[in-house]
Amino acid sequence: MTAKPAKRVKHIPQRTCVGCRTALAKRSLIRIVRTGEGVSVDPGGKLPGRGAYLHDRRSCWERGLRGALSHALKVELTPSDRERLELFASALPEESSTDATAM
Repeated sequence: MTAKPAKRVKHIPQRTCVGCRTALAKRSLIRIVRTGEGVSVDPGGKLPGRGAYLHDRRSCWERGLRGALSHALKVELTPSDRERLELFASALPEESSTDATAM
């Protein structure tokens, strides 16, 4: 009797949201990147530079913009960077009360 070859489990990279400190799959989080031009959202997750990750929830973005994001990126957010990120965060959906209690 021959043994069946074991199925390989594909590696899924994990990243931690700087807002709520929950580790999830990299693809499910939004990457914020620090480059020479400033801090911006990296939708593809491929831009060069120091990166940090946030959920697509407004509460995580609010917590991240209070200081966790600037600490993770090792840079002080300029007013234009903060405005750009707040504009992006305002387009994110509000979570329901069940989402907020799950954290």
